[in-house]
This record gives sequence, C-alpha cells and structure tokens, in this order.
Amino acid sequence: MDEDRLTELAEIALSVRPSGVRSLIAIAGPPASGKSTLAARLTDRLNQHGAAAVLVPMDGFHLDNALLTARGLLHRKGAPETFDGEGFVHAVRRLREEPQVILPTFDRERDISIAGAVEIGPQDRIAVVEGNYLCFAESPWDKLAPLWDFSCFLKVGEDVLLERLIRRWLDHGLPPDAAEARARSNDLANASRINAAIGACDRIF
Repeated sequence: MDEDRLTELAEIALSVRPSGVRSLIAIAGPPASGKSTLAARLTDRLNQHGAAAVLVPMDGFHLDNALLTARGLLHRKGAPETFDGEGFVHAVRRLREEPQVILPTFDRERDISIAGAVEIGPQDRIAVVEGNYLCFAESPWDKLAPLWDFSCFLKVGEDVLLERLIRRWLDHGLPPDAAEARARSNDLANASRINAAIGACDRIF
C-alpha cells in the first residue's frame, strides 16, 4: 500500500459521517493481503490528525482450539466457520451503537482468544476494523455490510499471497516443505474462498 493510497484512505475516514456513535472503517482482505499492516498504519495516521482512532482486529473471535478439535475443524483454523461470526456481528453493532464496548483479543503466541481484554470507550471516535471476512458475501458475515461507514477490500493475486504465506510460516519456524504445505492446504484455500465471495464494499484495491 503506497503512501498516496494511505493518504486517500485517511482523508476518507476523516470525512465520513458516522451513522452511529463512532465511525466504523472496515479493512478486509485474504490472509497476507496486507490488511493488518494497512489498518495499523491508517489508525496511526488518523491519530496524528487528532481523530481519536482505535484499531479493532476480528481475531479475538476465533473459536477455541478445543471447540475446533471437537468439530473436526482445527486443521482449517482461519476459515469462516472457525470464528464466532454471529458474535462478531453483534460486537460490530455494539461498536456502532454503544459508547463503551469490551472486546476479546487474540494471543498469537499462545494461539488463544482472551475475553474482556480490549476496552473501546466514548473517546474513541473512529474504529478501524480489520479482518478476513468483513466484506464476505456468506452468512453471517454479509450482515456486516450495512454497519460500515466505509469499507475497502484488498484484492491480491494468489501467487503473491502464496509467497507471503510461505514466508510467514518460515518466520514461525516451520521448515520449507511444511511451510509451503501449511500455506497451500489452509491459508490459500481460505484466500481463494474470500476472493470468490467479495460482498458489498465501497472500494476494492
């Protein structure tokens, strides 16, 4: 994401009229599309403008590994059905309607969600929400579309995604063969599914 595009997004986020108690800006895209980096940079840029922005990742809504194991889904962690989708939709509605909201977060080192770990307060005027399924056309994720004040989707070619995903797993300590297998068998499958079902959003980059 170049500097001009970041500036454009910041200008949009600063200009949108919130439909609730705060503006909700959605940054969506498949794994390794750069959405987390962009969302963090956008939040920083908005705060530099005094906009009182807060970053809200959706990863805290991962189902626990014990639940995924019981459902036979642990090997597909990160797929839409491995999240509490309805819980996330409810949380976004609360972000839109309520001045104070408590949210879960995700501890990547321990690979677990932690309840009640993030407080969004009345001082937070813009929530920059990032995640894979914020513009996803399947239920229940499609209920999110009318809740965003602005939404964008980062569409990246699968060859680029695969390279980034393999690098991610190498950085996590997996050997090359295992890193490529992990990227292809799960992450790239999720990316293909996301790219094939882009729902309503304001901008595709």
